[in-house]
Amino acid sequence: MTPGLPSSILGDMDKPPPTVHGTAIARDGWAVLLRGPSGSGKSDLALRMIDRGAVLVGDDQLIVLAGPAGPALAPPDPLRGLIEVRGLGLVEMPAAIDPVPLALVVDLVPGGPIERLPDPAQADIGGASVALVRLDPFEASAPVKLDLALAVARGDSKLAC
Repeated sequence: MTPGLPSSILGDMDKPPPTVHGTAIARDGWAVLLRGPSGSGKSDLALRMIDRGAVLVGDDQLIVLAGPAGPALAPPDPLRGLIEVRGLGLVEMPAAIDPVPLALVVDLVPGGPIERLPDPAQADIGGASVALVRLDPFEASAPVKLDLALAVARGDSKLAC
């Protein structure tokens, strides 16, 4: 059994739950998964979101759990409450205690091409479709765009087109 996670959430105890590489933050009870290769800005954008009131879920590796609202994310126990900050190292910080339902996946594209008016996209996480957007994490507006994308993914806001 995975320490710190209730067996009712884990489902099939014969195989370990799947993991995903990325950094996740929680905002208003919903997780956002930031994906990209090393150095793509996952932790940097997460820190800026935390500065805006989000909470760390996990950094580097996340466990994907089946939750009542779809996939949920939690860190492996050894990584709980840790985030890698380039130039500083591993830093302890407050983090979500329970698994957080996943509302949005953000593929980070530093300096890369991003469509002005993209069609809605989905990512497959734990066998479920989750809203997907692409963002340049180093743009000054990236945290605001992430908040807007999360509001759209949760149904709190709508796209005009």
